[in-house]
Amino acid sequence: MTEQTEARTADGSPAGDLGRRLAARRVELGLSRGQTAARAGMATSYLQYLEEHAGSAPSRGVLLKLAAVLETSMSALTGGDVDLPPGTGQAGRTPEFTELSRTECGDLLSTHGVGRLALSTDRGPVVVPVNYSVVDGTIVFRTARGSTPALAAGSRVAFEVDRIDDVFSQGWSVLVRGHAHLVTELGERLRIADQAHSAPWAGGRRDLWMRIEPSAVTGRRIAV
Repeated sequence: MTEQTEARTADGSPAGDLGRRLAARRVELGLSRGQTAARAGMATSYLQYLEEHAGSAPSRGVLLKLAAVLETSMSALTGGDVDLPPGTGQAGRTPEFTELSRTECGDLLSTHGVGRLALSTDRGPVVVPVNYSVVDGTIVFRTARGSTPALAAGSRVAFEVDRIDDVFSQGWSVLVRGHAHLVTELGERLRIADQAHSAPWAGGRRDLWMRIEPSAVTGRRIAV
């Protein structure tokens, strides 16, 4: 085991990649290290230590303060929820359900990340996650020959992206329906590769570019 995987927080829970999770979450919220430290009532140097040292073991009180400032949970910061599906939190008391406009859906899609591709196969319908980007208003992703996502070529598919916040029992989802096809023209493949933001987490040789041309885009948001 490495020092990082052995690290524990003060209450005995696994520290995981605590430092990376802290840094990633504050950057996501647009907070500097100094702003985060000030709101949590700690020295900036201490927050820097937590972010840069895998063996750090802050107290439960410190983790709770940071979780509150970063609008997340202590479990999320320590990696305790990494194997749990999203949405295990309690429903909000007064949730508000709204339909998203086409512009709002496009803005959320353009943040890039991981989406779910739904397609039909000889064995029935399947849904698989893919790392995607948005280029020229279309969904693009790389895959490998013979893989399940590659079977979508020439077919109508659905593509879904969502964000679930268990702490505040809120989130959103965007659904794209359209036609998927292989990008075969060399110049177009090079242009997409230059503009794409997300690379396949699965690794390996994934040299096929797929594009989904949206025919319908809808979205929903639940807020409290």
